[in-house]
Amino acid sequence: MINQNKFISKIEANKFLNSQGDEFTIINNPDYIHPSFEIVPLALKLSPPLKGLRAVVMDMDGTITTTEKLCIHSLEFMIRKMSGKLEKDSWIGIDEKIDFPNIIGNSTTKHVEYLLTRYTKLLSSDDILKSFIYAALWTLYIGKDENRKAEVKLNLANFGLSNIHKNERLLRLTDSNSVTETELHSITDSLLGGLEMTLNLSSINEYVRIGIDIYYQRYHEILKRIEDGKGNDISRELFGNSENHLIEPMPGVVIFLSLVKGWLGEEIINIIPQLIKEYKLKSNQIFAGNIDEVTNKLLTLSKYFQINPIKTAIVTSSISYEAKIVMAEMVKVARNEIPKYNLSSETENFLHNKFSNYKNLFDAFVTASDSSEIRLKPHRDLYSIALHQLGISKNIFDQVIGFEDSESGTIAIRAAGIGMCIAVPFAETSGHNLDAATFICEGGLPEALLNYNLFL
Repeated sequence: MINQNKFISKIEANKFLNSQGDEFTIINNPDYIHPSFEIVPLALKLSPPLKGLRAVVMDMDGTITTTEKLCIHSLEFMIRKMSGKLEKDSWIGIDEKIDFPNIIGNSTTKHVEYLLTRYTKLLSSDDILKSFIYAALWTLYIGKDENRKAEVKLNLANFGLSNIHKNERLLRLTDSNSVTETELHSITDSLLGGLEMTLNLSSINEYVRIGIDIYYQRYHEILKRIEDGKGNDISRELFGNSENHLIEPMPGVVIFLSLVKGWLGEEIINIIPQLIKEYKLKSNQIFAGNIDEVTNKLLTLSKYFQINPIKTAIVTSSISYEAKIVMAEMVKVARNEIPKYNLSSETENFLHNKFSNYKNLFDAFVTASDSSEIRLKPHRDLYSIALHQLGISKNIFDQVIGFEDSESGTIAIRAAGIGMCIAVPFAETSGHNLDAATFICEGGLPEALLNYNLFL
């Protein structure tokens, strides 16, 4: 029974915590938030088989799509711009072993805060100012996300730079709708040369404010180029290979979603060879299970979902603008995979139509824009919002599966009350502590199907 007294002692608080379960996690808040940490109870880990399955909630970057590389690139770009160390010979870059566990899966604020704290000695005040002004101008005059524009204007005001985006040259360009990145670089240089501007960077909070704007500018610049059909060019520029899609489904995603939505029926049998290939692609291991046994189980599972299709949700710490572009590109690439599945023309056409829009695949689509930057993973909020949007009440949380690739994500799932939390790590999250997960599937979604029959 809930105590009606809103103010309780430390001893009473301990009693309440004890009543919430046996396992807890400590979540550290950003530097400017009180309290500095929160103690959160975790749902009891469940043992399969589940009594049934009503819903699946899934992370986006690294679980559904391959976009984590772009996020990591944009974070490293932020440090390079704020330090002036643009080349590898002046700074080797982010350390995969040390840094990756701290810059994947959390909120952008916490990622930026970590990196700026770790690499403070590299930073240059002149480069910080220059990169901040350019990022602000790009966001205001080329960027498309109105929420980001509002944040940038607020930041400029906080640093006493409100008037820079009212520059006469900029206003003329805006009137003619011809602002280019080259012109913005030129205007940035002229502003720095003609004005005595300084930044009052008295705490890590000020650095983080600026770093966030620079990070988002770079990430949105890349997304804009992908949206404009220039993905191959940016892929060649960043990673030296124009053939790879920067955004594509993670292995098994198309098959998994088609299965749980009840769209495959007996034709799952035709897809199993491709599912095994994608298991190897994800885990770098050959599938060693009994094919006949797996075929029978997946056929039963597919028929079950034909009768009992489940609800699905995307839950991402990316903001809405980013998530929509990423998912639109993901389904575009996914449609090209469907012909590999050896399906009947009727089913192939049906899936091609379903994968024409990500909204056909997910019943809820929860992004950072639905909450607050200070309440993203590992806080439970985004997953709790998704469960509410799906209409899943607390008494059936034991019939929900959550998929995540990161430490913060797995904690968020358990903190939201979901006891069947499946970690599907990839290369960049292989160093994460995934103790919060109920199971770890190195083979990703294919392993959850082939080895565990989706825990049913």
